[in-house]
Amino acid sequence: MADEEPLDAYSAAVVRVAKRVLPSVASLRVRGRRGEGGGSASVITPDGFLLTSAHVVEGAEAAEAAFADGTETTADVAGRDPLSDLAVLRARGDVPAPVVLGDAAGLQVGQLVVALGNPLGLSGSVTAGIVSALGRSLPTGRGRVVDEVIQTDAALNPGNSGGVLADSTGRMVGVNTAVAGVGVGLAVPINANTSRIIGALMTAGRVHRAWLGVAAAQRPLPPALAASLSRRSGLQVAQVVPGSPAAIAALRPGDIVVAIAGEAIGSATNLQRWMLEEAIGRPVEITVWRNGALVDVIAVPSELGD
Repeated sequence: MADEEPLDAYSAAVVRVAKRVLPSVASLRVRGRRGEGGGSASVITPDGFLLTSAHVVEGAEAAEAAFADGTETTADVAGRDPLSDLAVLRARGDVPAPVVLGDAAGLQVGQLVVALGNPLGLSGSVTAGIVSALGRSLPTGRGRVVDEVIQTDAALNPGNSGGVLADSTGRMVGVNTAVAGVGVGLAVPINANTSRIIGALMTAGRVHRAWLGVAAAQRPLPPALAASLSRRSGLQVAQVVPGSPAAIAALRPGDIVVAIAGEAIGSATNLQRWMLEEAIGRPVEITVWRNGALVDVIAVPSELGD
Protein backbone atom coordinates (compact mmCIF):
# COMPACT_ATOMS: atom_id res chain seq x y z
CA MET A 1 0.00 0.00 0.00
CA ALA A 2 1.36 3.40 -0.95
CA ASP A 3 2.44 5.68 1.83
CA GLU A 4 -0.17 8.25 2.82
CA GLU A 5 0.44 11.78 1.67
CA PRO A 6 1.50 14.03 4.57
CA LEU A 7 -1.07 16.64 5.53
CA ASP A 8 -0.38 20.28 4.88
CA ALA A 9 -0.08 22.48 7.98
CA TYR A 10 -3.65 23.84 7.72
CA SER A 11 -5.21 20.39 7.40
CA ALA A 12 -3.02 18.99 10.17
CA ALA A 13 -4.16 21.73 12.52
CA VAL A 14 -7.86 21.15 11.80
CA VAL A 15 -7.49 17.37 12.16
CA ARG A 16 -5.67 17.85 15.47
CA VAL A 17 -8.41 20.11 16.82
CA ALA A 18 -11.16 17.72 15.70
CA LYS A 19 -9.49 14.78 17.46
CA ARG A 20 -9.06 16.76 20.67
CA VAL A 21 -12.41 18.50 20.88
CA LEU A 22 -15.10 16.40 19.16
CA PRO A 23 -15.27 13.77 21.94
CA SER A 24 -16.37 16.52 24.35
CA VAL A 25 -19.11 17.94 22.09
CA ALA A 26 -22.69 16.74 22.59
CA SER A 27 -25.67 16.75 20.31
CA LEU A 28 -28.70 18.03 22.25
CA ARG A 29 -32.32 17.03 21.80
CA VAL A 30 -34.53 19.53 23.58
CA ARG A 31 -38.24 19.37 24.36
CA GLY A 32 -39.86 22.39 25.95
CA ARG A 33 -42.62 24.95 25.69
CA ARG A 34 -41.47 25.81 22.20
CA GLY A 35 -41.72 22.21 21.03
CA GLU A 36 -38.81 20.00 20.03
CA GLY A 37 -35.48 21.35 18.90
CA GLY A 38 -31.79 20.65 18.86
CA GLY A 39 -28.41 22.17 19.31
CA SER A 40 -24.96 21.50 20.62
CA ALA A 41 -23.14 21.63 23.95
CA SER A 42 -19.70 20.95 25.34
CA VAL A 43 -18.48 19.33 28.54
CA ILE A 44 -16.66 21.94 30.63
CA THR A 45 -16.02 20.09 33.93
CA PRO A 46 -15.16 16.48 34.81
CA ASP A 47 -18.23 16.25 37.07
CA GLY A 48 -20.69 16.78 34.24
CA PHE A 49 -21.37 20.46 33.63
CA LEU A 50 -22.10 21.29 30.01
CA LEU A 51 -22.12 24.69 28.30
CA THR A 52 -24.55 25.69 25.57
CA SER A 53 -26.50 28.70 24.26
CA ALA A 54 -29.42 29.96 26.33
CA HIS A 55 -31.73 30.04 23.31
CA VAL A 56 -31.08 26.33 22.67
CA VAL A 57 -32.69 25.35 26.00
CA GLU A 58 -35.23 28.17 26.24
CA GLY A 59 -38.40 26.93 27.91
CA ALA A 60 -36.87 23.52 28.72
CA GLU A 61 -35.85 21.96 32.01
CA ALA A 62 -33.67 19.21 30.55
CA ALA A 63 -32.16 17.90 27.31
CA GLU A 64 -30.89 14.60 25.98
CA ALA A 65 -27.14 14.71 25.27
CA ALA A 66 -25.42 12.26 22.92
CA PHE A 67 -21.66 12.06 22.33
CA ALA A 68 -19.49 10.69 19.54
CA ASP A 69 -18.40 7.66 21.61
CA GLY A 70 -22.00 6.53 22.03
CA THR A 71 -22.48 7.98 25.52
CA GLU A 72 -26.01 9.26 26.09
CA THR A 73 -27.38 10.99 29.17
CA THR A 74 -30.06 13.36 30.32
CA ALA A 75 -28.77 16.79 31.28
CA ASP A 76 -30.78 19.11 33.50
CA VAL A 77 -30.73 22.86 32.88
CA ALA A 78 -28.76 24.22 35.85
CA GLY A 79 -28.99 27.86 34.81
CA ARG A 80 -29.53 30.09 31.83
CA ASP A 81 -28.73 33.72 31.13
CA PRO A 82 -30.56 35.13 28.10
CA LEU A 83 -28.66 38.40 28.35
CA SER A 84 -25.39 36.65 27.48
CA ASP A 85 -27.05 33.79 25.56
CA LEU A 86 -25.27 31.25 27.75
CA ALA A 87 -26.69 28.29 29.65
CA VAL A 88 -25.23 25.52 31.80
CA LEU A 89 -26.56 21.97 32.08
CA ARG A 90 -25.68 19.21 34.57
CA ALA A 91 -25.50 15.66 33.25
CA ARG A 92 -27.15 12.92 35.30
CA GLY A 93 -24.71 10.29 34.03
CA ASP A 94 -21.07 10.01 33.03
CA VAL A 95 -19.71 12.25 30.29
CA PRO A 96 -16.46 12.37 28.30
CA ALA A 97 -13.51 14.52 29.35
CA PRO A 98 -14.06 18.30 29.26
CA VAL A 99 -12.80 20.72 26.67
CA VAL A 100 -9.89 22.97 27.57
CA LEU A 101 -11.11 26.55 27.98
CA GLY A 102 -9.04 29.26 26.35
CA ASP A 103 -9.28 33.04 26.35
CA ALA A 104 -10.73 34.92 23.40
CA ALA A 105 -8.89 38.05 24.55
CA GLY A 106 -5.82 36.69 22.79
CA LEU A 107 -7.46 36.15 19.40
CA GLN A 108 -6.29 38.03 16.34
CA VAL A 109 -8.16 38.79 13.14
CA GLY A 110 -7.11 36.31 10.48
CA GLN A 111 -6.15 33.41 12.72
CA LEU A 112 -7.54 29.91 12.26
CA VAL A 113 -10.62 28.84 14.23
CA VAL A 114 -12.58 25.60 14.07
CA ALA A 115 -16.31 25.24 14.73
CA LEU A 116 -17.51 21.91 16.11
CA GLY A 117 -21.14 20.97 16.65
CA ASN A 118 -24.20 19.34 15.20
CA PRO A 119 -25.64 21.49 12.40
CA LEU A 120 -28.92 20.38 10.85
CA GLY A 121 -28.84 17.24 13.01
CA LEU A 122 -25.52 16.10 11.51
CA SER A 123 -23.61 15.16 14.65
CA GLY A 124 -19.88 15.57 14.94
CA SER A 125 -19.53 18.16 12.18
CA VAL A 126 -16.38 20.24 11.82
CA THR A 127 -15.92 23.44 9.82
CA ALA A 128 -12.90 25.72 9.73
CA GLY A 129 -12.27 29.34 8.89
CA ILE A 130 -10.66 32.44 10.26
CA VAL A 131 -11.47 35.11 12.79
CA SER A 132 -13.11 37.65 10.49
CA ALA A 133 -13.56 40.39 13.08
CA LEU A 134 -13.47 40.99 16.81
CA GLY A 135 -15.44 43.26 19.10
CA ARG A 136 -18.79 42.77 17.38
CA SER A 137 -21.98 43.21 19.43
CA LEU A 138 -24.79 40.64 19.48
CA PRO A 139 -28.24 41.94 20.53
CA THR A 140 -29.98 39.65 23.04
CA GLY A 141 -32.85 40.41 25.42
CA ARG A 142 -34.06 43.55 27.18
CA GLY A 143 -32.02 45.90 25.03
CA ARG A 144 -28.69 44.42 26.09
CA VAL A 145 -25.90 43.13 23.93
CA VAL A 146 -23.14 40.56 24.29
CA ASP A 147 -19.88 42.43 23.87
CA GLU A 148 -16.66 41.33 22.19
CA VAL A 149 -18.48 38.78 20.02
CA ILE A 150 -16.26 36.84 17.61
CA GLN A 151 -17.12 36.92 13.91
CA THR A 152 -15.94 34.00 11.80
CA ASP A 153 -16.43 32.69 8.29
CA ALA A 154 -16.40 29.08 9.52
CA ALA A 155 -19.73 27.66 8.28
CA LEU A 156 -22.42 27.68 10.97
CA ASN A 157 -25.96 26.35 10.54
CA PRO A 158 -28.99 25.70 12.77
CA GLY A 159 -27.89 23.16 15.35
CA ASN A 160 -24.39 24.63 15.68
CA SER A 161 -25.65 26.93 18.45
CA GLY A 162 -24.07 25.96 21.74
CA GLY A 163 -21.15 24.25 20.06
CA VAL A 164 -17.45 24.96 20.31
CA LEU A 165 -15.37 27.53 18.53
CA ALA A 166 -11.78 26.43 19.08
CA ASP A 167 -8.38 27.87 18.26
CA SER A 168 -5.67 25.90 16.50
CA THR A 169 -4.49 24.33 19.77
CA GLY A 170 -7.94 22.93 20.54
CA ARG A 171 -8.80 25.41 23.28
CA MET A 172 -12.42 26.59 23.38
CA VAL A 173 -12.49 30.32 22.74
CA GLY A 174 -16.19 30.79 21.93
CA VAL A 175 -19.70 29.38 22.01
CA ASN A 176 -21.24 29.37 18.55
CA THR A 177 -24.49 31.24 18.84
CA ALA A 178 -25.81 32.78 15.65
CA VAL A 179 -25.63 33.04 11.90
CA ALA A 180 -25.81 36.67 10.86
CA GLY A 181 -25.79 36.02 7.11
CA VAL A 182 -24.09 34.03 4.39
CA GLY A 183 -20.51 33.45 5.47
CA VAL A 184 -20.98 35.31 8.76
CA GLY A 185 -21.03 33.34 11.99
CA LEU A 186 -20.93 34.73 15.52
CA ALA A 187 -19.71 33.24 18.78
CA VAL A 188 -19.95 34.42 22.37
CA PRO A 189 -16.35 34.68 23.60
CA ILE A 190 -14.80 32.74 26.43
CA ASN A 191 -13.11 35.49 28.44
CA ALA A 192 -12.91 36.82 31.99
CA ASN A 193 -16.41 38.30 31.83
CA THR A 194 -18.20 35.25 30.42
CA SER A 195 -16.21 32.96 32.71
CA ARG A 196 -17.74 34.81 35.68
CA ILE A 197 -21.19 34.36 34.13
CA ILE A 198 -20.61 30.63 33.61
CA GLY A 199 -19.40 30.28 37.19
CA ALA A 200 -22.51 32.03 38.51
CA LEU A 201 -24.77 29.76 36.46
CA MET A 202 -23.00 26.68 37.81
CA THR A 203 -23.21 27.74 41.45
CA ALA A 204 -26.41 29.78 41.67
CA GLY A 205 -28.36 29.02 38.51
CA ARG A 206 -28.60 32.69 37.59
CA VAL A 207 -26.54 35.82 37.14
CA HIS A 208 -26.99 38.74 39.52
CA ARG A 209 -26.43 42.01 37.67
CA ALA A 210 -26.00 45.55 38.89
CA TRP A 211 -28.17 48.40 37.63
CA LEU A 212 -27.61 52.13 37.37
CA GLY A 213 -30.82 53.22 35.66
CA VAL A 214 -29.53 55.10 32.64
CA ALA A 215 -30.13 54.89 28.92
CA ALA A 216 -27.02 55.93 27.07
CA ALA A 217 -25.36 55.77 23.68
CA GLN A 218 -21.82 56.01 22.41
CA ARG A 219 -20.75 59.39 21.01
CA PRO A 220 -17.48 61.04 19.95
CA LEU A 221 -15.72 63.15 22.55
CA PRO A 222 -14.95 66.81 21.87
CA PRO A 223 -11.52 66.97 20.16
CA ALA A 224 -9.69 68.65 23.04
CA LEU A 225 -11.08 66.16 25.57
CA ALA A 226 -10.34 63.23 23.29
CA ALA A 227 -6.74 64.38 22.98
CA SER A 228 -6.29 64.85 26.72
CA LEU A 229 -7.82 61.46 27.58
CA SER A 230 -6.24 59.63 24.61
CA ARG A 231 -9.56 58.13 23.61
CA ARG A 232 -12.15 59.02 21.00
CA SER A 233 -15.54 58.18 22.49
CA GLY A 234 -17.63 58.23 25.64
CA LEU A 235 -21.13 57.24 26.66
CA GLN A 236 -23.70 60.02 26.57
CA VAL A 237 -26.59 59.73 29.03
CA ALA A 238 -29.90 60.11 27.21
CA GLN A 239 -32.27 59.25 30.06
CA VAL A 240 -32.08 58.75 33.82
CA VAL A 241 -34.74 56.62 35.52
CA PRO A 242 -36.35 58.56 38.41
CA GLY A 243 -35.33 57.18 41.80
CA SER A 244 -32.59 55.02 40.26
CA PRO A 245 -28.99 54.85 41.52
CA ALA A 246 -28.02 57.16 38.66
CA ALA A 247 -30.66 59.71 39.69
CA ILE A 248 -29.57 59.57 43.33
CA ALA A 249 -25.98 60.14 42.18
CA ALA A 250 -27.18 63.23 40.23
CA LEU A 251 -26.24 61.92 36.81
CA ARG A 252 -28.02 64.03 34.20
CA PRO A 253 -29.14 63.65 30.60
CA GLY A 254 -26.38 65.07 28.45
CA ASP A 255 -23.56 63.91 30.72
CA ILE A 256 -20.87 61.98 28.86
CA VAL A 257 -19.51 59.10 30.94
CA VAL A 258 -15.78 58.73 30.29
CA ALA A 259 -14.67 56.48 33.18
CA ILE A 260 -15.86 54.23 36.00
CA ALA A 261 -13.47 53.72 38.90
CA GLY A 262 -10.77 55.20 36.70
CA GLU A 263 -11.32 52.74 33.85
CA ALA A 264 -12.17 54.16 30.43
CA ILE A 265 -15.78 53.78 29.31
CA GLY A 266 -16.22 54.26 25.59
CA SER A 267 -19.34 52.24 24.81
CA ALA A 268 -22.41 50.59 26.32
CA THR A 269 -20.61 47.26 26.31
CA ASN A 270 -17.81 48.73 28.44
CA LEU A 271 -20.46 49.84 30.95
CA GLN A 272 -22.14 46.42 30.96
CA ARG A 273 -18.83 44.80 31.85
CA TRP A 274 -19.04 46.64 35.16
CA MET A 275 -22.64 45.73 35.87
CA LEU A 276 -22.13 42.30 37.44
CA GLU A 277 -22.80 41.06 40.96
CA GLU A 278 -19.62 42.50 42.50
CA ALA A 279 -20.86 46.02 41.79
CA ILE A 280 -24.20 45.67 43.62
CA GLY A 281 -24.32 47.93 46.67
CA ARG A 282 -20.74 49.14 46.28
CA PRO A 283 -20.05 52.85 45.78
CA VAL A 284 -18.28 53.54 42.51
CA GLU A 285 -16.81 56.76 41.15
CA ILE A 286 -18.17 57.78 37.75
CA THR A 287 -16.37 60.48 35.80
CA VAL A 288 -18.47 62.51 33.36
CA TRP A 289 -17.93 65.43 31.00
CA ARG A 290 -20.46 68.11 31.95
CA ASN A 291 -20.63 71.74 30.87
CA GLY A 292 -17.04 71.74 29.64
CA ALA A 293 -15.51 70.13 32.74
CA LEU A 294 -14.79 66.69 34.14
CA VAL A 295 -17.03 65.92 37.13
CA ASP A 296 -16.90 62.94 39.50
CA VAL A 297 -20.07 61.51 41.04
CA ILE A 298 -20.53 58.54 43.35
CA ALA A 299 -23.21 55.98 42.49
CA VAL A 300 -24.26 52.82 44.33
CA PRO A 301 -25.65 50.30 41.80
CA SER A 302 -28.63 48.21 42.89
CA GLU A 303 -29.59 44.74 41.66
CA LEU A 304 -31.31 44.44 38.30
CA GLY A 305 -34.73 42.87 38.79
CA ASP A 306 -36.15 40.05 36.64
